[in-house]
Amino acid sequence: MKIKIQREELREYEITSKNVTLLETLNEIKTTQDSSLTFASGCRSSICGSCSVRVNGREVLACSYHAKDGDLIEPLKNSEVIRDLVVNMDKALEFNARAKAWQSSLSQNVLLSQEDEKINEVQSDCILCGLCYSACPIYAVNSEFLGPFSLTRVWRYVSDKREQDPKEKIDTIQTNGVWDCTLCNECTLVCPQDISSKADIEKLRARSSMAGYVDPNFTNFGGGFDGSPAF
Repeated sequence: MKIKIQREELREYEITSKNVTLLETLNEIKTTQDSSLTFASGCRSSICGSCSVRVNGREVLACSYHAKDGDLIEPLKNSEVIRDLVVNMDKALEFNARAKAWQSSLSQNVLLSQEDEKINEVQSDCILCGLCYSACPIYAVNSEFLGPFSLTRVWRYVSDKREQDPKEKIDTIQTNGVWDCTLCNECTLVCPQDISSKADIEKLRARSSMAGYVDPNFTNFGGGFDGSPAF
């Protein structure tokens, strides 16, 4: 079996192991063929999210993907490549801070029912792997887009009954945020935790409308809800 890895230049390696994960394949290459190959890994159980890469143009976790003959392995997109398959995720994490994607220190001390917990149970399972961040096509035209990586986490806290001021977070995501998403669903397709960032963004749009915000694309093409021109 042969696979190709995009490093400073494209390199091809022949692998003897069969029916193994990509992470095991990368370890074999590093151990037996090329000790300079650099990649990240951690739990090997699809929990830590550190082994994120792209295979044949699709974002995957190396510890859960089984390598196939002819695979092309590349680092994640939309992030600075540090070396080989390791990227700098600082920009994505900065978007989390810019979007205020955390529980407010002013959160209300209220009891949650099982139904309340289920509202954002899935979003709480995010492992910060960055696959959705890499898969998002918006960064090709808008490098300041908050992105699915941050917006789905905003919904996690906006939908929490303990959040005292959810509107503050809604206010924060209006610029380079919910209205910039094309709802292409690429983020959802690659999420290893089955989180639908597309659905979360749609819910954030609904909350934004309830807060008095209007899709700027709508106002640019014909005015307000009453048919009046937009200025």
